[in-house]
Amino acid sequence: MSDKIKFKIDGKECFAEPGQNVLDAATDNGIYIPALCHMKGIKPAGSCRLCNVKIAGRVMTACTTPVAAGMEIENNIPEINDLRLSIIEMLFVEGNHFCPSCEKSGNCELQALAYKYQMMVPRFPYEFPIKEIDASSPKLIIERNRCILCKRCIRAFKDENGKNIFAFKKRGHKLEINIDAKLAENLSDEDAQRAMDICPVGAIIRKEKGFDEPIGTRKYDKVAIGSDIESVIE
Repeated sequence: MSDKIKFKIDGKECFAEPGQNVLDAATDNGIYIPALCHMKGIKPAGSCRLCNVKIAGRVMTACTTPVAAGMEIENNIPEINDLRLSIIEMLFVEGNHFCPSCEKSGNCELQALAYKYQMMVPRFPYEFPIKEIDASSPKLIIERNRCILCKRCIRAFKDENGKNIFAFKKRGHKLEINIDAKLAENLSDEDAQRAMDICPVGAIIRKEKGFDEPIGTRKYDKVAIGSDIESVIE
């Protein structure tokens, strides 16, 4: 007998492995739930809150909520989609994002989600914070104006000894991502590219590489974010 858990997302019958979180289970069933901080195989952090869904009348993060038998989840509904749009808008106004000049444009998950949820003029005022750029590393540039503090780089990028190369520095509204200068000295080109790929925005940029993909050939020029997941099961 199968030990898979049966549940529903927006009325669609789905199946999950025991202990699996809602976000990963949805992906396995061909249903897209947006997230900027989550990476499959890495312990969930619930940092970005974009994966909010509604379960039994409560709004909960899909990445930190385990699937339960008989669970009925509301994902693609106006209330949740507007909540996600408001979070995307806040991420834009809290930083200094100027997509046309960003090396990650076309490959940026935040930019792609802004298009998906049809963000126009944010409902919140722009803060225009003053943030420093760290170009001291031989291989990487830390562009804090674009950082959304998702913790992906902290959780998913370590050296061969399991040491963290990235960490948070300062507190509160001054919180920022920082790089270990000594560990960063030993990064290879491949490591630098992986760090850039892990970042969902343009906050971690590999030096001497950028703007090498013409408009129309970049990841989200070809297909809207989430479309590849939604086409898994039709």
